[in-house]
Amino acid sequence: NAVRIQIYTAIITYCLVAIVGNDLKIDRSTYEILQVLGISLLDKTPVNELLTSTDYKDVKELNSNQLSFSFF
Repeated sequence: NAVRIQIYTAIITYCLVAIVGNDLKIDRSTYEILQVLGISLLDKTPVNELLTSTDYKDVKELNSNQLSFSFF
């Protein structure tokens, strides 16, 4: 039951992000939209400003501040 709920939640989240991306006519992939939303989760900037502004950095540049481990 818990696995089924997680699968439904993931599908619904993907569909909602795809709908928002389509409504705002964003030329980025759904994965990139999810990355921008995940990075700015606690930010109080409205979603439409996050996704439609042209001055935001590339998703890879935003993740460059994260600590990375090299085990091998």
